[in-house]
Amino acid sequence: MFELLALLAVVAVVGVVVVGVLALAFTVIKFTLSVIMLPLKFLVFPLVAILFIVKMGVLFAVGAALVGVIVAVIVPIVVVGVLLAVPIALVAAIT
Repeated sequence: MFELLALLAVVAVVGVVVVGVLALAFTVIKFTLSVIMLPLKFLVFPLVAILFIVKMGVLFAVGAALVGVIVAVIVPIVVVGVLLAVPIALVAAIT
């Protein structure tokens, strides 16, 4: 029985060591790929910056157009409402 308990302990220790070695190997590979991809990141960064500026310009233009459409719809409705409300308010004030 003691032999089985000792075997279990050895298997557990070996398992911990294997998991640790695998974690270390993955960390080394991740770091290596990060270092290898660094020049590519430096090459792509200006493109990303240009795309970001274009995106902000498009969003600003769409937002301005949307505000323009909203104003173009709301202002005539307000004018019609005022044109209808003024005579009613005058009649209400007289009576």
